[in-house]
Amino acid sequence: SSVQDEAVDKSNFKKCNQIAFYRRQKLLHPGKSLYQVLLDSVTLSDESVKFQIIHEENKVLLQVEIYEIEGNIFRLKIDEASPLRARYKVPDVLIKEPTTQRQVMADLSILVLSSVNEDYKLQVTASPFQVELQSKGETVMSMNSNGLLYFEHLQPPPSDRKPTAQNEEAASDSSKEKQEDLGLWQEKFGSFLDIKAHGPTSVGVDFSLHGYDHVYGIPQHTETLLLKNTSDGDAYRLYNLDIFGHKIHDKIGIYGSVPLLLAHKPNRTSGIFWLNSSETLVDISTKAVAEHTPSRCAAETAKQRAVPLTDVRWMSESGIIDVFLLMGPTPFDIFKQFAQLTGTQALPPLFSLGYHQCRWNYEDEQDVKAVDAGFDAHDIPYDVIWLDIEHTDGKRYFTWDKQKFQNPRKMQEHLRKKKRKLVVIVDPHIKVDPSYTLYAQAKEKGYFVKDRNGKDFEGICWPGSSCYLDFTNPEVRKWYADQFAFKTYKASTNILFVWNDMNEPSVFKGAELTMQKDAVHYNNWEHREVHNLYGFYQQMATAEGLIRRSSGKERPFVLTRSFFAGSQKYGAVWTGDNTAEWSYLKISIPMLLTINMAGISFCGADVGGFIGDPEPELLVRWYQAGAYQPFFRGHSNMESKRREPWLFGEKNTQIIRRAIRERYVLLPYLYTLFYRAHTAAEPVMRSLWIEFPGKMETFDVENEYMLGNALLVHPVTEKEAKTVTVLFPGSGEIWYDFRKFKRMEDAGPVKIPVTLENIPVFQRGGTVIPLKTTAGKSTEWMIDVSYELHVALDTEGCAIGELYVDDGHSFQYLHKKQFLYRKFTFHKNILSSSCIDESGQYHTTCVVERVIILGFGKQPAFVAASSKDGKKKEVVFTYDTKTSALTLENLALSVDADWEICI
Repeated sequence: SSVQDEAVDKSNFKKCNQIAFYRRQKLLHPGKSLYQVLLDSVTLSDESVKFQIIHEENKVLLQVEIYEIEGNIFRLKIDEASPLRARYKVPDVLIKEPTTQRQVMADLSILVLSSVNEDYKLQVTASPFQVELQSKGETVMSMNSNGLLYFEHLQPPPSDRKPTAQNEEAASDSSKEKQEDLGLWQEKFGSFLDIKAHGPTSVGVDFSLHGYDHVYGIPQHTETLLLKNTSDGDAYRLYNLDIFGHKIHDKIGIYGSVPLLLAHKPNRTSGIFWLNSSETLVDISTKAVAEHTPSRCAAETAKQRAVPLTDVRWMSESGIIDVFLLMGPTPFDIFKQFAQLTGTQALPPLFSLGYHQCRWNYEDEQDVKAVDAGFDAHDIPYDVIWLDIEHTDGKRYFTWDKQKFQNPRKMQEHLRKKKRKLVVIVDPHIKVDPSYTLYAQAKEKGYFVKDRNGKDFEGICWPGSSCYLDFTNPEVRKWYADQFAFKTYKASTNILFVWNDMNEPSVFKGAELTMQKDAVHYNNWEHREVHNLYGFYQQMATAEGLIRRSSGKERPFVLTRSFFAGSQKYGAVWTGDNTAEWSYLKISIPMLLTINMAGISFCGADVGGFIGDPEPELLVRWYQAGAYQPFFRGHSNMESKRREPWLFGEKNTQIIRRAIRERYVLLPYLYTLFYRAHTAAEPVMRSLWIEFPGKMETFDVENEYMLGNALLVHPVTEKEAKTVTVLFPGSGEIWYDFRKFKRMEDAGPVKIPVTLENIPVFQRGGTVIPLKTTAGKSTEWMIDVSYELHVALDTEGCAIGELYVDDGHSFQYLHKKQFLYRKFTFHKNILSSSCIDESGQYHTTCVVERVIILGFGKQPAFVAASSKDGKKKEVVFTYDTKTSALTLENLALSVDADWEICI
């Protein structure tokens, strides 16, 4: 079937109103909650506060547990006090059971829990049940203040019920249509019927964010950076789906889901992490409310002012309520708190930060060789060539097409000599074919997901009829990881890395092109409980396999399409099947910023757009943007024309070459940013408000961003643009043109002229950026290339920056502390190099060859460099009076030694 047959047909996918649990929850309107606390059930231990709440009408008891976790995090869990059977609780996403802190209870009639650090108070109101979090007396967040706590307790199926007065009443009340409309025990969508063996199990609750009207996060949607107010029937949906050519400005969930929402106001950032892997819908409503300021004396009338309030309502199909309230108070505190729970970004191997060339499909070994040679012939650096599904024997993963790839090992040896890598696709669906070893083994071991009748679930995907491995089972993950062993995966070598696609999972003729929700996984959990974890688990198993094949020595590289909270621990993600149109280039920026905010720094969008044929100008602009984004891969669909970077005429080749080379020269900075993401949870690609949290004008900016704290990048996303308007954020900041070194004279929004040659990039005063002096054919060719430092002075004439170096591929940085972590400081006309982390040691012959100081007031008379041992030498310099840039040449200062340069 052609790709286009699988293209997005809106009728394949549900609108919110076609989702039964959403319709049921929306019957509960804001008002007074019917839940109240049973005060005699309160128990306080070192770990937590526990109590029960009861629903006034159905009298079902729920157990509430409140924990304070070190580092300003509160956790609230709500489950049935005595469920018919255990409800699903998400495993494996939290890196460890969080360390709790003791809370102090102040008052029993209204539960007031004081936090250890005394800044925070958590107040529980008994009737109606609600929770309020205060910081220094100010309410930051409250839960259930709109009374939307919703919890469907497990019930026996209708046929098993003993008649009671309540049931009698229910039976007379519920006509068949009403039952169907509520979708309690079964739910229809088109020709699909979802049978709910355990009946309705939906949960939800509302949060009010006080003083906030800017909310972000909950990827992945093809939407703006700022989350919008939702109307009825148009909630943000978190449900991993394969939507080919997804529409722009749509709240339907696409390939990945991270249920983390951030709220920001000038003096505080807060977060809500809703740990639930079933289908989830999020309603958002921002409004202004009147706040009364009590009068200080009788003569004064109470003042009123309008303050913003954002209500967020989470609704999930199943599971329990398990929510983490991240109290910040800064954006970077939020990122640390989320990483403390779900882990930090894995440190990528250096090659994977280079440029990746992909297509569906490079035809055969000759094609791979020709494309590889093309990069050399046109002098364009690249690191990795990719093979899509056609490289396999009939879409059987872990195999090779015997005609097209007769000697894959030799092909990899050829790439290895060029210091390049290969990535192959390995999807989760397995062709139904008893003669295919992988299928036969998995079938015999019972490793496939089952349908509701206990048979292996079968669906259609690329190979035709397919079964789906049950990655939620740890035994299956271990077995799957073993498939990557060199002896098992025939003709694989240690330069082969992996791409997990179609892992939402994608099922071509399934409901919403995915697996039936009533399919059954490990431990008898239905697919509805674990859906959003499926891709997370496949990537986890794949990364483990790549680590294990090297006996734990080498870092893996795995790209996944489907993801969840915590996927950052296992590799990279991309935004999926985008289209070769300007609007998709434009929306890719807020999409990537949102994914970065949710802990996954290693992300990118297909350069050029996957579907269709970009005009040359769009392709050029996309390369220029991608070069300054974390994951940089060109990819295109089978039905689009070939688009290797040299196929669009000499002028365009030249511009694309320049963009890719800029990326390679920038790698020391980018790699250092990834080390910060890995160790300190700082996102690599940042919305402006993260760096300038007090500046309101940055809060909704989504056409430019910060790469780390030092670079401001403004991609050009309009056709035939002659100018762009750049917002230079912050007050008292200085910005320099990154390429011409000229100081930008104006603050605020400035019209900047642009040509096709490049996009505006600016260095922030007060920073030092480490670069390589030239680009090589691939990252590995550049190991010994010397460094240059760009030192941009701030208003005080100071600057500071860092450089992280290790071998770029192994775990030695972790196990043997083989790394260098250096700091460069410019202060009082002295540039010095010192060590940040003494525990790390790594020998490199690399030197700092050149230093360019931006914004240096006047030509110096004399410049001298001195090393630790006191040796002094005169430094050759040139000074450009037009730009005030001072260039120091032929320095040959060791990267791994302390030194200083006095001016």
